[in-house]
Amino acid sequence: MAKFIIQGGQKLSGEIKVGGAKNNAQVMIPAALLSEQTMILKNVPKIDGVEKSIELMENLGAKVNYSGDVLEINTKDISKTELERKMADKFRTSVMFVGPMLARFGEVKFPHPGGCVIGAAGRPIDLFLEGFKKMGAEINEGEDFYHIKAKKLQACDYFFSTVSVTGTQSLMMTATLAKGTSIIRNCAMEPEVVALAEYLIEQGAKIKGVGTPTMKIEGVEKLGASKVSVIPDRIETGSFALMAAATKSELKISNCNPDHILSLLIVFEKIGVPFVKGKDWLLIKPAKKIKAMNIKTHEYPGFSTDLQSPYVVLMTQAEGKSLIQESIYDRRLIWTDMLSQMGADITMCDPHRVVVYGPNKLFGKKLISPDIRAGIALIIAALVAQEETQIDNIYQIDRGYEALDERLRAIGADIKREE
Repeated sequence: MAKFIIQGGQKLSGEIKVGGAKNNAQVMIPAALLSEQTMILKNVPKIDGVEKSIELMENLGAKVNYSGDVLEINTKDISKTELERKMADKFRTSVMFVGPMLARFGEVKFPHPGGCVIGAAGRPIDLFLEGFKKMGAEINEGEDFYHIKAKKLQACDYFFSTVSVTGTQSLMMTATLAKGTSIIRNCAMEPEVVALAEYLIEQGAKIKGVGTPTMKIEGVEKLGASKVSVIPDRIETGSFALMAAATKSELKISNCNPDHILSLLIVFEKIGVPFVKGKDWLLIKPAKKIKAMNIKTHEYPGFSTDLQSPYVVLMTQAEGKSLIQESIYDRRLIWTDMLSQMGADITMCDPHRVVVYGPNKLFGKKLISPDIRAGIALIIAALVAQEETQIDNIYQIDRGYEALDERLRAIGADIKREE
């Protein structure tokens, strides 16, 4: 098992480039199933979820060419309607193949999707199944698979009981080829949802209300396909910004969209982290003093749950007491016990709230990354800490950040990968 070995205490400097958004790329790939034409996807990150999506697409019979950061997909000759179990159950976003396949072929069989599980009950797909059923699909559930059929999907009026990014994207894709006009309510408004909708509209989809809680989608007979770029990863942007702030470094973050992390930048203004914002870049400057500030995670445009973990690390370097509340996922604060092992003064109130007292000196430890976002937080803590830190199970980090150790070394971090 690979691990990172990090010598802390180094100031970072220079420029780091943000990659394509993981959560956009892994949805755009199955969107290619909606058309018989060729999709050309640019700015594609080389991460595990993308590779697994490509493997699954090829297994279905699609023609795929992946060179550099450009991915070409043609699904014209696909006739298979079953997602291979040994592939699909390894990553959660395999569920995003279901809606497009159901819309185009009228049938799909698939196992329960796998991937990163956060929370006591995992991340169920009930919202997906409810939406498909509303559109007239027949759902048969076996011991280890689902089988969904529909001669012709019908438009529906569907309200998401819980705001869901992937649920919104899935039902939106499915509705583009359904008969009639669907109304989807309590939609997610994340940039990844908007980016997918804008692409579908360019290909002939009729979608109104993009970026709002209510979307109206008039079904069409067919969609086209064309060139499109994966949007910059806003979570990577925010993670790098928090890394610079926590290490009190001056760092330029390029190829990003600062407007996608306005909730974090507003917090920076209040706690004393100076920055300069451009159209596609962000410059973080060292703070003389960081003030403690409470945050509560929320769906976009609120404070992202995926930036909560790095923010906790920043608060260990802030002056005062901060309350961090996680409102999206259960147990996503459990990892903070590892920060306490490093010397942080953190009190867990319950699985949804921790209180951080700062500032604290952190010291290197041997740690294990539990998931993607806690993993990047541990790296930030290791960069802040004195002495050496070893982080095992870095597969979890690699799932979200392409060639992270190489990029961090380029800006002055003392980090190496050891197999």
